[in-house]
Amino acid sequence: MRIQVTRSGGLMGLPRKSVLDTEGRPDSPHIHALAREALGACTRSPTFGVPDGFHYTISIDGRTAGHCADPQLTDSQRDLIALVLTQGQ
Repeated sequence: MRIQVTRSGGLMGLPRKSVLDTEGRPDSPHIHALAREALGACTRSPTFGVPDGFHYTISIDGRTAGHCADPQLTDSQRDLIALVLTQGQ
């Protein structure tokens, strides 16, 4: 599974994109479960939280799966986004 997170918005408005490929990772079952839980709370269309807050688009295997925004992130969304942005390419 290839999970892509695109972060936009924020004070500077600079987008950031990162992709995490779970193939061959020993923690891939955990990541897949986290992605399912996170996407369950996402919306199908872009959402806007607070001014200067971050907006996130999560894609799975090249297909947009959901949108979410600060400060309304669930714990699973926050964990998945942090994982992909820190460990992805």
